[in-house]
Amino acid sequence: MLASLAAQASARPLALVWHASAWQQHPWMLWTASLVHLSPAHLLVNLGGLLVLAVLGMFLRAQWPATLAVVLAWPLGTLALAAWPQVRWYAGLSGLLMAMLAVLAVHAWRPGSRMAAAVLLAALVLKLLAEAAWSQPLAFDPLWGFNVVNAAHLSGALAGAGCACLLRAAWPATGSGSGSGSSVPVDER
Repeated sequence: MLASLAAQASARPLALVWHASAWQQHPWMLWTASLVHLSPAHLLVNLGGLLVLAVLGMFLRAQWPATLAVVLAWPLGTLALAAWPQVRWYAGLSGLLMAMLAVLAVHAWRPGSRMAAAVLLAALVLKLLAEAAWSQPLAFDPLWGFNVVNAAHLSGALAGAGCACLLRAAWPATGSGSGSGSSVPVDER
C-alpha cells in the first residue's frame, strides 16, 4: 500500500507505467505499472478491492502457494498485454486484482470451500464475459474519465489461474489449503 502511494506521488510516474514500446528496456514496468493510478479515486477503489481480497484470502486460509502464484502472475499478466496492439500503456492494480481473485478461486477449489470457489469463479467469468476483452481490450468509461484496460483484467485472471493451477499440481498437499502438510486423508476415529 505504501509503495502504491509512493508511486502515485512520484515526480515521474510515467517511468513506472507499462509501455508496450518500452518495457523491454525498462522491465520493472511489469511490476510498477500496478502501483501507478490515474486519479485518487482510482487508487482508493483499487486499494478497497485489495482489502476485500486480503480478507477473503484470510477467510479461505490461503497459504504460500497462493502467494507465490500471485507473485508469478503479477508480471505475467502485465506482459500478456503485449498481445493487444491497441494497448499502448497500462497503469493500475485491476489486472493484478483479477489475478488475485483467480488465484483465490483455484485455491478454494477443495473440500469444504468449493461453493466459495464456484461463486468466485462465476463472478470472475461473468465480469470477463461482460467486458469481452478479446474484442474490446480498451473501453472508455465516462465515470472514470479514462480508458479501462479490459485486456488487463483478462490477462491478469488467466495468469493468476494458470500460475495457481501449476503450483497446485506441483504441490498438491500444501496447495489444498488443509494446512496438514499431507494429501493423504487421515481417519481420526
